[in-house]
Amino acid sequence: MGAVDFEAFVHELATVSGQVILPFFRTALGVEDKNKGSAFDPVTAADRGAEQAMRNLIRKTFPLHGVRGEEYGNENLDAEYVWILDPIDGTKSFIAGLPAWGTLIGLARHGAPVYGMMHQPFVGERFFGDGVVARYRGPAGPRSLSVRPCASLGEALLMTTSPRLMQEADRARYAEVERQVRLPRYGGDCYAYCMIAAGHVDLVIETELQDYDIAALIPIVEGAGGIITDWEGNPATGGGRIVAAGDRRVHEQALKVLAEG
Repeated sequence: MGAVDFEAFVHELATVSGQVILPFFRTALGVEDKNKGSAFDPVTAADRGAEQAMRNLIRKTFPLHGVRGEEYGNENLDAEYVWILDPIDGTKSFIAGLPAWGTLIGLARHGAPVYGMMHQPFVGERFFGDGVVARYRGPAGPRSLSVRPCASLGEALLMTTSPRLMQEADRARYAEVERQVRLPRYGGDCYAYCMIAAGHVDLVIETELQDYDIAALIPIVEGAGGIITDWEGNPATGGGRIVAAGDRRVHEQALKVLAEG
């Protein structure tokens, strides 16, 4: 069974998770800090409820599949197919009432991401891909996604969630890339990668990511014609320090600057 066979089910997961999340958005919901005494890492009832709803549907429909999620850990990771879930990527934006967040639904086969979706139920947008093609559904109508050309850092629009999330040495390396680009912008979380796929952003550089932060986004970026790796040019599947770009030329230039420090 190929990844395309799962498309309808992924949309069902998105719908179910969105139904759980939306009643909490822009309300006086409680927020818990998962990293008490360290960097603020918020989680809400919306995060937990949405992941539980998706897990329940996966268990019912594909009982032999594995699941890895941000809130409830791992199940059957040795399975051929493993679902990788981040119910709200961008929880800090979520609790601030900003719409720069989304539900990430990834599917890996033998450890390699083969399908991914980013769903933003408040805005009503879905970005999804299988590594070969990527598509969009939303208020603007359905369409194919395609990256735009960008020949150099000097022409690039760069995004990162926040340099303050980086370790000091990585922040210094990132700052050199930022110095060379046309326009840097902060924020976005998962949306930044989808904007690469949609042809509005040229480069995303981040660090400290978990696999569930990136697994669903890889097939979207690559399906739209982009490239996404770690800072050494290796596969991005494990998270960590990530560079995503719409054009290989600007990706190569960013990697060179990051390596030189």
